Amino acid sequence: MKIAEVRQIPVNELPERIKEEKAKYQKMLLDHSISPLANPAQIKDARRTIAKMMTVMRENELNKQ
Repeated sequence: MKIAEVRQIPVNELPERIKEEKAKYQKMLLDHSISPLANPAQIKDARRTIAKMMTVMRENELNKQ
């Protein structure tokens, strides 16, 4: 997910989406530890998506002040 797409997510929906992405990431790690994923780069992409969402959430917090 690109940063422009993340910025279009409504502010009140962002924490819920982060929670969902983290759960998906944890499941992906568990699945990968049991049997290798077809595309292990998905793990890196999921981690980066979470980081982008958290960055946008923090930017929104700082802009409120």
